[in-house]
Amino acid sequence: MTIDGLLRQGLLDPTDARILIAHALQCSRVQLVIRALESLSEPALENIQRLFQRRLAGEPIAYITGQREFFGLPFHVTPAVLIPRPETELLVELAARYLPEGGSAIDLGTGSGAVAVALAHLRTEASMTASDISEAALEVAKQNAASNKVSVQFLHSDWYGTINGEFDLIVSNPPYIVAGDAHLSQGDLRFEPLSALTDHQNGLDALSRIVQGAPAHLKAGGWLLMEHGYDQADAVQALLRDAGWESVQSWPDLAGILRVSGAHLPVN
Repeated sequence: MTIDGLLRQGLLDPTDARILIAHALQCSRVQLVIRALESLSEPALENIQRLFQRRLAGEPIAYITGQREFFGLPFHVTPAVLIPRPETELLVELAARYLPEGGSAIDLGTGSGAVAVALAHLRTEASMTASDISEAALEVAKQNAASNKVSVQFLHSDWYGTINGEFDLIVSNPPYIVAGDAHLSQGDLRFEPLSALTDHQNGLDALSRIVQGAPAHLKAGGWLLMEHGYDQADAVQALLRDAGWESVQSWPDLAGILRVSGAHLPVN
């Protein structure tokens, strides 16, 4: 069977099929077009069919290929980490804006390292630290920092548990889905690490812990930026105001959804 013939069978969404075939043949999408009429060997066809079956069972493309692009950079992903999503790029953009020249930042709950690595890539003069409670996630994050040639210090920590010192910026994309939410059993979320998706409570527990612990690890005037759920902006702003933060605000993603909220510590 040829590549074109396999695509014409319509077993998968055409984009998904091309990605998986290119991955199996270790070629680019452009090379795939050039090789469209090339006959596939039996081992190659069997490998592609196995990949197709995994996708048909609902497994995310990123886990099948082990790759996902984020902020224009290639990232290795495994089922030990969340799959980086486009809306999280807003968190990186804001972090780059509020991190002072030559400043220091920490990414709490870094997962694949997407935010920390992208920020370190954008702000090469800054000092970047990232932490996670999952050792498996940290191994993935370290690999991504190395492959993208950026310097990030990685720490094993349950939020602020082993964090020492003060930073100019704290950034985080913590678990914020409410326990029992129907979305946890749908789509890609079925395959992603549950503890990275939900706080197993009301969706605000991790966010509250980050807000409450931040003053001990931020310099005066330092910023805290957090990604949260589509309907949590008001609640997160309330957490910040109740804790005495200043310039409390939220920012919309490209879909117009208030996706990130933050504030800074009082200077005096």
